[in-house]
Parts: sequence; structure tokens; C-alpha cells
Amino acid sequence: MEAVRDLLLLGAGGFARETAEAIRAVNAVRPTWRLLGFLDDSPALHGTQIGGVEVLGGIQTVVDHPDADVVITTGRPDNYTSRRTISARLGLPEERYATIIHPTASVGKTCRIGAGSVLLAHVDLTADVVVGRHVAVMPQVVLPHDVRIDDFVTIASGVRIGGACHVAEGAYISSSVCLRQGLTVGSWAMVGMGSIVTRDVPPERLWFGSPAQDVARAPLPLAYQESA
Repeated sequence: MEAVRDLLLLGAGGFARETAEAIRAVNAVRPTWRLLGFLDDSPALHGTQIGGVEVLGGIQTVVDHPDADVVITTGRPDNYTSRRTISARLGLPEERYATIIHPTASVGKTCRIGAGSVLLAHVDLTADVVVGRHVAVMPQVVLPHDVRIDDFVTIASGVRIGGACHVAEGAYISSSVCLRQGLTVGSWAMVGMGSIVTRDVPPERLWFGSPAQDVARAPLPLAYQESA
């Protein structure tokens, strides 16, 4: 029997709390993780408890826990590049990052999921799906055959992606979006809530509507725009 491993969640917002609930669900099936706490750069949160989990300090204090596994649990729509930024800032080896899969998620045996990714409740990966590193997949997302999701992507709740689609690095797919099979969503693009996507989405663009159309430059944070 594998030993229970220490775990830290980097960030203390909504996605962090959802990940903490997924960890509790995993542990209810088989004790796997000892959740030490959240790390967050907001000083006002330090020493407080959120959902029964303590905020231990800033993200950089991960160095004080060299034996703990880590998941980066940030990624608001207005700062959806944050997981890439934090990963680059910390420079941790890939083996430090845990992969969290809610026990109600269905993952086919031919599917692969990268380090640091989180699959929340009732996610469905059918066959030959590849999910990269540090990907956030929210509840009730369906990823059918041959879908490829690159690193740092966020897929919000209720998204339906057609077979053989490719979602490139860092893209943000908002709630209840539907993608026609075989499409590509470009790197760091954003697709707005409830959109029906029937054409490829270019990198770093915001698409919205039914059918979805180009609206504007994607709302990338200034730090990303300056480093791109």
C-alpha cells in the first residue's frame, strides 16, 4: 500500500477550494493525500482558514516544504496565464507536481494526463485523449476520442469538445462552450460562455457567440503581453 503523501495547493481561490474538495473525495475512496494547506500571495489570508484548510503563507514558501507534492490552483478568467507564471517562477521539477482526478471522473485506459493537472467531478475522457501539464478541467466536461489539450489550458464547467479537437497552450474555454469536431483553438485564446464554435480560433483572440466570431484581443494580463 502506498504511503499518504503531503500536498500543498498554490492559490486559495475558488479553483483551490474545488481542488481541496476533490482531494477529500479521493481520500474517502483511498487515503492518498495529506493536505497541508494553501499557499497564497495575499498577506490578508495568511494564518486564516478557508473551508477548513489553513493558508500557510505566500507561494514562495513552498521551499519550506521540500517533501510535499504541489498543485497550482489559480486561473481566474481575468488572469488565466497565472499557472504558467507561477510554474516558471518556482522552477520546480515535474515530479513535484501531483495530478488530481476526482473519483467520479471517467478516464479511458488509452488517455494520458500530465503532471499538475486537475480533473473535477464527472469529467469524461473517452479514448486516446491527451491532457497536458497544469490543465484545469472543471465539472461535467466531455473530452471524446483523440482530443489534445496542451499545457496550462483551462476548461470551464459543462464544455463539450468534439472528437480530434486541439486546444493549444494556455487557452481558456468558458462554461458551456461547444466545439465542432476537428477544430483548433489557438494558444492563449479565450472562447466566451455558451459559444458554439464552428471554425478554428486564432491564437490570443477572444471569440464569442453562436456561431462564435472574433470579438477582440484575448484579455491577457499585462505581464503576459509584456513577455510575449
